[in-house]
Amino acid sequence: MKRIVLAGASGSIGQQTIDVVLHHRDAFTIVAVSVGHNIAALHGIIAQLSDLRMVCVAEQSDAQMLQQTYPSLVFCWGEEGLLQMISSVDHDLFVNALVGFRGLHPTLCAIEHDKDVALANKESLVSGGELVKAALAAHSGRLYPIDSEHSAIFQCLQGNDPKAVRRLIITASGGSFRDRSRKELTDVSVEEALAHPNWKMGGRITIDSATMMNKGFEVIEAHYLFDLPFDQIDVVVHRESVIHSMVEYCDHAIIAQMGTADMRLPIQYALSYPKRLEMKNARPFDFLDYPSLHFAPVCFERYPLLKLAYAVGEKKGNLGAVMNGADECAVELFLQKKIRFLDIEELVEAAVAAADYIEHPTLAELKESDAWARAFVRARQEGACE
Repeated sequence: MKRIVLAGASGSIGQQTIDVVLHHRDAFTIVAVSVGHNIAALHGIIAQLSDLRMVCVAEQSDAQMLQQTYPSLVFCWGEEGLLQMISSVDHDLFVNALVGFRGLHPTLCAIEHDKDVALANKESLVSGGELVKAALAAHSGRLYPIDSEHSAIFQCLQGNDPKAVRRLIITASGGSFRDRSRKELTDVSVEEALAHPNWKMGGRITIDSATMMNKGFEVIEAHYLFDLPFDQIDVVVHRESVIHSMVEYCDHAIIAQMGTADMRLPIQYALSYPKRLEMKNARPFDFLDYPSLHFAPVCFERYPLLKLAYAVGEKKGNLGAVMNGADECAVELFLQKKIRFLDIEELVEAAVAAADYIEHPTLAELKESDAWARAFVRARQEGACE
């Protein structure tokens, strides 16, 4: 029985993680969760999880109110409460399904307490990859990817010599505007940007898919997960999202992982590794549904944020935190209809160009860089509106 602490339980990945656990009650149990501000969803989560012992929410007032309602559980709040939950609850696997930079510190905390981490929070590696890498080297915890692309690569590497890898090939759907030119993106709406053709995802990741920022994050994530230089990590547009990613070996053999667009598959593999469990309540993949598969090169001029991510990943330091913080803020402004779609790229590029570079940042300096990037984007947007 694998005991799990789940951060971000009320989000899309969190909910699907709970679904996997409930389908395999003999293999997994969730002993602690965090939900942030989503108290309405929390009541349903508590009702589903009989072994739950501790819950973290965003606000102290919510924690105190919930403590009265559920006296058998322990409630905590805020970032300190989340770190306390990770360090004090006895568990085997920490599932980080948080969205954004706030997921970095919990990832480090879990590793430093010798816990295995199933990681859906790509910002942990984009913003703090060097710190995560150092923590893994100093402790016994292991990192398992939940992103579908990195899970695919992880599966394609099984049983093979890592030294024989020639390159990783990360597939990209192209996002909601893959059939539009840059000229056609000037006045696109939030609603159009959120209409992803293949996946049902949260707001930020869907917009990041449309700008290809998300794919840039995945390139950096792959660099840290699989210890390969950036010139051995390629991106190819694959409209159908059937092949989730590929590994090419030195003999030019390519191994691909294929499947339906169901995030429960990579979640379940991260939870059960090295075993494979039956995927319940899911339709198996049918090749006849996809008589043709399409592939196309990625144009950096069309997707400048992907080009930026390669450059930021190569330089390292605090620039990943700057890029991510600027993107989080810019996407939020776009979702609030305060800026245009193409403004996201301009704001992120400007923040990276203006940031003071720190070659070997501490966690505190990464937090400062993240806060600076958000303030920079907001100030630039407000100045543009004056």
